[in-house]
Amino acid sequence: MPTAGLRRMVARDPGEAHRASTPLELLFDLVFVVAVGSASVQLHHLLAEGEVADGLVAYLTVFFAVWWAWMGFTWFATAYDVDDWFYRLLVVVQMAGALVVASGVQAAMTTDDFTAMTFGYVLVRAAAVPQWLRAAASDPLRRRTALTQAVGIVVVQVLWLLRLLLPDGLALVSFLVLVAAELSVPVVAQRVQPLTWHPQHIAERYGLFTLIILGEGVLGSGNALFDALNAEDGHGLRLWVLAGSALVVLAALWWVYFDTEQHEALGSLRTALRWGYGHYVVFAAAGAFTGGVELALQIAAGEEETHVSRWVASAAVTVPVAVFLLAVWLLALRPRRDRVLDAAFPAAVAALLLCSLVPAPSQVTAAAVVCLALTAVLTSRSAREHDVSRGPSAPAGGPPRR
Repeated sequence: MPTAGLRRMVARDPGEAHRASTPLELLFDLVFVVAVGSASVQLHHLLAEGEVADGLVAYLTVFFAVWWAWMGFTWFATAYDVDDWFYRLLVVVQMAGALVVASGVQAAMTTDDFTAMTFGYVLVRAAAVPQWLRAAASDPLRRRTALTQAVGIVVVQVLWLLRLLLPDGLALVSFLVLVAAELSVPVVAQRVQPLTWHPQHIAERYGLFTLIILGEGVLGSGNALFDALNAEDGHGLRLWVLAGSALVVLAALWWVYFDTEQHEALGSLRTALRWGYGHYVVFAAAGAFTGGVELALQIAAGEEETHVSRWVASAAVTVPVAVFLLAVWLLALRPRRDRVLDAAFPAAVAALLLCSLVPAPSQVTAAAVVCLALTAVLTSRSAREHDVSRGPSAPAGGPPRR
C-alpha cells in the first residue's frame, strides 16, 4: 500500500502497452541539452582558434559527463519509474546537477578546470543512489543488481572527486580509467540479474534526445546566421546558401535516424549495451556538427579571425556528419545485413570525408547526405512491402514497423 504518498518501486513491465516518455523525462532532456549546447559553442571557438586537437579532446571529455549522467537516469527510469513525489524530487536534484555541469563546460574546455563540472556530475550521479537503494528494497529479485549499482556509483563518484587532487599530468589517464569504471558498473551489476527495460520506451528516449540535439543545431545555426546577417557585408547570398545546406543536412540526418525501428536492436543485454553505449558517438557527432556549422557561418561572414585551414574548417562540418551516419549504420542498420545499405553507408562516409577537400563542401555534403537518405528510405520501403506481401506466413519479428 502507498505510504506517505510513496509507491512500491517494482520493475516495470517490458511489454507494457503504450509506454511513452513522461513530461518529467522530457524536461530532464531539455535541461541536459543546455550542457550540450554549451559544449558545441566552446568546440566552435576552440576550432576557430586553431586548437583542433585540444578542442576535440576537451569536447569529447566534457560530452562524456553529459551523456553518462543522462544515460544513468534514462535506463533507471525505463525499469523503475514510479512517478511519485520522492522520485520526482530526486530527478529535480539531478537536473540541478546538470545545470552545474553546464555552468562548468567553458572552464573545463578552455582552462582544463573541471571543478564545477565534476561537482555537478557527482551531484547527478549521487542523486541516483537513493533511487537504486529504493529499488533494492522493493524488488527482491533484482536486489543484488540494484545494490551493486548503488555501491558502484558511490565508489566511482568518490574517485571522481579525488581526481581533482591529482597533478595535471595525470588528468587524461585518470579520466580514461574512471570512464572505464563508470561503463563497467552496469555491466557487472546486470550479470547478477538483468534489469527489465522497455525497448520501445528506450528507443523513444534516445530518439528524442537525438532530436533535441539536432534541434539545438537548428537554433545555434540560426543564431549564427542572424548575427552574421545583421553585420552583413556583402556575404548575404553565401550565408543563406550555407545555412540552407546545413538545414538540408540536418533534415537528412533526422530522416536516416528515424526511418528505422531502433528498438529492434535491443533484443538482448549484449545488443542493448552495444546500442546504448554506441549512442555516445551519435549524440557527440550531432552536437559537434552544430559547432562546425556555426564556425562555417561566421568564417563565411568574415566575423572569425581564421586560424585554421580551409580543409579543417570544412572538416568541422563534414566529419561529424560522416561519424553520425557511420554510427547509425553500425548500431541500427548493419545487423540487418542489407547489401544495398551495407554498401551505401560506407561509400557515403568515405565520400563525405573527401568533401572536405572540394569547393563548396557544405553544398556537396548536403547532396551526398540527401542521396544516402533517399537510398535508405527506398530500401527500407522495399523491405517493408516485401514483408507485407508475405502476409501471415512471415515469421513474427516484434512490433510492426512504422
